Amino acid sequence: MNIALSLLVLTAVALVLGGIFLWNREGYRKQAVLMLVLAAVMAGNVLILTLPTPEGKSLSGEVQKEQAPE
Repeated sequence: MNIALSLLVLTAVALVLGGIFLWNREGYRKQAVLMLVLAAVMAGNVLILTLPTPEGKSLSGEVQKEQAPE
């Protein structure tokens, strides 16, 4: 699960940088906005998985507990 969260964060950062780069180019504004929206959605997914509930548990922590032992 940690690898998936790390890849989500790295991809979101790459999308933000690519969106900023495309924003400055003529004719690519729509693609830049879509990249920034996708980065926001991915960041929201990471927040949902990592923020603790009022009981102090997070979704990613619960998933790790339910996995079979190696």
